[in-house]
Amino acid sequence: MKLPVPPSTRLDGKRALVTGASSGIGLGAAVALAAQGAHVVCAARGLDRLTQAVEAMAAEGHAVEALALDIADLDTTAATLAAQAPFDVVVNAAGMGRHAPAVKTTADDYDAVMNVNLRGAYFLSTRVAQTMIATGRRGSIIHVSSQMGHVGGIDRAVYCASKHALEGMVKAMAIEWGPQGIRINTLCPTFIRTPLAEVTLQNPERRKWIESMITLGRIGEVEDIMGGIIYLATDASALVTGTALIIDGGWTAH
Repeated sequence: MKLPVPPSTRLDGKRALVTGASSGIGLGAAVALAAQGAHVVCAARGLDRLTQAVEAMAAEGHAVEALALDIADLDTTAATLAAQAPFDVVVNAAGMGRHAPAVKTTADDYDAVMNVNLRGAYFLSTRVAQTMIATGRRGSIIHVSSQMGHVGGIDRAVYCASKHALEGMVKAMAIEWGPQGIRINTLCPTFIRTPLAEVTLQNPERRKWIESMITLGRIGEVEDIMGGIIYLATDASALVTGTALIIDGGWTAH
């Protein structure tokens, strides 16, 4: 009897790009991919904190480099990616939230969130997919979305709109690029303890509400998303595309 062979979760010889990699979920994604053997290009808008993150990863023996990149700047992003060697894995963890009641949302707030969370994500996807197709790579594109791409949230109308739209975008792109062997999925965390989330978590009433919604009873840690990143980036998810991996502690089960 020939037994089935478990898929590899190694990424040796692969190049990975991670946006938003200077801290939080993006940094966790970069470390997860590097630990599996990938050469990781860590990208973010601010070079100071990014350089510190890359130096810390290099000190652990990871193959890593820093890249200044703002995905909301479409022309510069296109030129920057064109100058890079092709990527096998792309994790887009760049994101923005300007949380406020919907009636207090300004047009500037709306545009700022959409320019990163949707517009930037859209054209980052098309740029890297074009190169994957041209070079015959069967790559994996992962967008860090949110549980708020599947439910609503207090003071998060614009953020939810951007993430719901991202989910639909990924499904359409999966259908288009599947025949070329390119997979694209989202990873949807609940509240994760990151610098971005601290403002919300420091509000006692809001934190109590959050913890009441998470069935497992705790705020997420960056380590909680790393297994999901490895899964979606590697052959472990070889038949997975156009879907969302929800890491929410049971929030959306309510």
